[in-house]
Amino acid sequence: MAEAGLGVRGRQPRGYFGIGVEGVSKSANVGALLRTAHAFGAAFCFTVDAGFDSRASRLADTSDTPRHVPLWRFDDPATMTLPAECVLVGIELLEDATELPAFRHPLSAAYILGPERSGLSPATLARCRHVVRIPTRFSLNLAVAGALVLYDRLLQQGSFGDRPVASGGGLPPEPPGPHGNPVFRARRPGWLEAKK
Repeated sequence: MAEAGLGVRGRQPRGYFGIGVEGVSKSANVGALLRTAHAFGAAFCFTVDAGFDSRASRLADTSDTPRHVPLWRFDDPATMTLPAECVLVGIELLEDATELPAFRHPLSAAYILGPERSGLSPATLARCRHVVRIPTRFSLNLAVAGALVLYDRLLQQGSFGDRPVASGGGLPPEPPGPHGNPVFRARRPGWLEAKK
């Protein structure tokens, strides 16, 4: 069994991600999202202007994510700070948003979701470099939407082989290593010659 947070066959996907919420007050939704983020290997989690009860969120977050993953709390979108080169991606059901199956995830990203009824604030949407929508008829539960986005990221960033043509599975062939075989320009090292 692979270690938690590692990609297929123990390979760590490149880059990192964080996920957060804005204006959410339902503690169970926040707890379920935190647990999902922890399971997918989030580097950090965050809240913006959220009024959830952290003790109540632990009922859904059975992995106790804040003990293992940094949880940042921001008062409003203006005070939200992210690591350098980290791209903010809003998840929102907007007509002009990029549909998730057609979206290329940034190497380093922070995903943010809003409440089901009102969505992300205009101030947060203005800070997002990308806005992505899950192609559904209506808004999904916050934790479900977060899980779909993180699963899509895993599929795109992971080292998975092509799916079989027929239904079913089986392990795809082992993908090549991330850097290939060593290249020696001048001569082979003595310790390597001794192995022949």
